[in-house]
Amino acid sequence: MRIVVLAGGIGGARFLRGLKQAAPDAEITVVGNTGDDIHLFGLKVCPDLDTVMYTLGGGIHEEQGWGRADESFAVKEELAAYGVGPEWFGLGDRDFATHIVRTQMLGAGYPLSAVTEALCARWQPGVRLLPMSDDRVETHVAIEVDGEQRAVHFQEYWVRLRAAVDAKAVVAVGAEAAKPAPGVLEAVAEADVILFPPSNPVVSVGTILAVPGIREAVAAAPAPVVGLSPIVGDAPVRGMADKVLAAVGVESTAAAVARHYGSDLLDGWLVDTVDAASVADVEAAGIACRAVPLMMTDVDATAEMARAALALAEEVRR
Repeated sequence: MRIVVLAGGIGGARFLRGLKQAAPDAEITVVGNTGDDIHLFGLKVCPDLDTVMYTLGGGIHEEQGWGRADESFAVKEELAAYGVGPEWFGLGDRDFATHIVRTQMLGAGYPLSAVTEALCARWQPGVRLLPMSDDRVETHVAIEVDGEQRAVHFQEYWVRLRAAVDAKAVVAVGAEAAKPAPGVLEAVAEADVILFPPSNPVVSVGTILAVPGIREAVAAAPAPVVGLSPIVGDAPVRGMADKVLAAVGVESTAAAVARHYGSDLLDGWLVDTVDAASVADVEAAGIACRAVPLMMTDVDATAEMARAALALAEEVRR
C-alpha cells in the first residue's frame, strides 16, 4: 500500500508514528510543510521537517514534541552574551548541527529536497520525507498591536507572541510562485490512500495545499482522501488552530474544518467521539464521516486512529 500524508509539525509527526505501527508494510510518503521555515543566526531552520525526522528517527524531545532529546544550550547562551538575537527563538546545540549541515548544502547548490533526503539518511525515519517545495515559502500572520497593523513571521506569532493576539490574516508568502518539490505530484498521483493528519488546517496542511498544483493533484487523485480533525470539542487539541481558523473565517469546530477542506478534496473525515453529533453535518456536505477516539495519548491509541482512517478510506473507495 502506498500512503501519502500531508503533514505539519508535532501533530503530523506523532500521527505518522502511529500510522507506521498500523501499516508496517506500507510505503509512506510524507509531504512536509515548509511554510514555518525561517532563517535564524545565518542558518536555514525547517521546524516541521525536522520534527517529523526527529520523531520518527528516535531523536525527538518527547515531552516538548519538538527539538532534540538530551539537549544543551551552550551556543544559545553564548549568542545571548554577545547580544545576538532573536532571544525568543532558541536552538539547542544538537539541533544547531542539523541546521548547519542544511545551510551548507543549500549554499553548495543542493535543493531542499536533496538536503532533506541526505539528513534523513542519518535518522532513517522509515518514510520518504519530501518538502512541499524547494522554493522559499514563509507563512506570515497579520496582527494588530496597540492600534498598529503589521505582519510577522509565523514563528514570531507562535513562539514569541504565543498567539496571544488575534490573527487578522494568514498569508503564505511566495507560495503562488512556488513549485511542488520533485516527487510530490507523482506520489499523490500514485497513492492508494491520501491522509490529512490532525495538523493545523491553515498553517500546516493549508500551506502545503497553497503551492500551485498540489491541491489540484489531491483533488484529481484516484485514491480516497481521508482527514482527521485537529479540533476536538470545539477546541484545538494543541496549538493555535482556533486563532488562525478565525482569521480565514472558519469556526473552530470539527464540522467546519471538514467543510473548509471541502468535498472536492475530502472523501472521508474522522471526528472525535465527543463530536459525534457533527457527523450528520459533515455528511450533509458530501463527506463520509465517522466518530472515533482522536486523542493521541500514546502510540497504540494513535495507531488505532490511523487504522480507523485507513478503514474509512477503504469504505469510501467502494
